[in-house]
Amino acid sequence: MTDGDIDADEILDRAGFDAAENVLTRRQAEVLALRERGMAQADIAERLGTSRANVSSVEASARENVAKAHETVAFADALRAPVRIPVDPGTDLYDVPQRVFEECDDVGVKVSYTAPELMKRISDEAGDAVVGRQVEQRLLVGVTSDGEVRVRHRSDPQ
Repeated sequence: MTDGDIDADEILDRAGFDAAENVLTRRQAEVLALRERGMAQADIAERLGTSRANVSSVEASARENVAKAHETVAFADALRAPVRIPVDPGTDLYDVPQRVFEECDDVGVKVSYTAPELMKRISDEAGDAVVGRQVEQRLLVGVTSDGEVRVRHRSDPQ
């Protein structure tokens, strides 16, 4: 498939894009759709009749909006979670599951993970906030009433 064969409107339609229900503008969604399929910014600019700098700016804004949307969902999940455990920098990741299990037991929530699965989930969701076994940035581990675990990480205290 060549760049000319990529139909952004078809991609957005198949993905169910609705500008009225989305944090992205149609142009942002279009640029992301084309970039995710490997199209260069210069080629997108030519297709859209604009500059590469404008496409770069639209893409950066779109990615920032996506990151903010993810953070908003994580925040809403944390608010709903009956169990919220702050994990400070310097904590050994191996100490976290026991804290999670104890706090969940206190409120009658069954965790859907074993200790090793929980450590992996926390490490994976925390990204670079966990290095090896060491928590490097403050984490908030939330457990929903159905036992799902959500992890937020922020470099500033919450």
